[in-house]
Amino acid sequence: MAEKAWYKEWFNSSFYHKLYFERDEKEAEAFIKKLVQHLHPAPGSRMLDVACGKGRHSKTLASLGFTVTGIDISGDSIAYARQFEKDNLDFFVHDMRLPFWGNYFHYAFNFFTSFGYFKTRREHDNAIRTIARSLKPGGKFVIDYLNVHYAEEHLIYNESKVISGTNYAIHRWEDETHFNKKITVTDAALKQPLEYTEKVAKFSLGDFTDMLSYQGMQVQEVFGDYQFNSYDVRKTPRLIVIAEKKSNHSDYSSSNTLTSHKRQW
Repeated sequence: MAEKAWYKEWFNSSFYHKLYFERDEKEAEAFIKKLVQHLHPAPGSRMLDVACGKGRHSKTLASLGFTVTGIDISGDSIAYARQFEKDNLDFFVHDMRLPFWGNYFHYAFNFFTSFGYFKTRREHDNAIRTIARSLKPGGKFVIDYLNVHYAEEHLIYNESKVISGTNYAIHRWEDETHFNKKITVTDAALKQPLEYTEKVAKFSLGDFTDMLSYQGMQVQEVFGDYQFNSYDVRKTPRLIVIAEKKSNHSDYSSSNTLTSHKRQW
């Protein structure tokens, strides 16, 4: 029997959303607004939020007047997000490894380390290909990932959080290629504790530069935190890459609505 991907169950869990998203809404909204100020998108620009979760970033972008589409692999997250749909905001259950609308969006975003979850490099290449093909020539892609070297040096191996009466015991470790995290959830409503394990690939700036270049995208800017300070391989916590699809790079993709994700390490 094939091993079930860890993210499929965890991303549909209510405990996942409580752990990562209930307490940092203002920070996330501030980052999105600062990013928009930096990018200066034209009014009405079409935007793709890849791995949109319950749609919090998509909602902020739509509130600023852009036309936004959010995709996520979690059916439960998209079911929740759809209550916010309106003329300039829609959501689809979709796996980022599979083709989506081609040559359609002016911008694509992947926020808060919502990448690096798949087993093979080919699967991650497929996801980058989907994003690249979804963009119009000259379109821009922003990916916000953890800074591997900083994370290695600042890894907190064990911690415990209590959120809304639920206890999360978190154990982290690393190997040569991945960061791993085991989360044990204890709650009065549970007959016994639940265990989930996350696994995130150690992708560096060089890895992303290669993956993007292979799909006809060129890195333009790199930042190291949500205040848009310069990236430092040792000193900054984030790796925020802004890449542009080459203006002479045009391809097509089927506009299927099949099946992507969100959270911060």
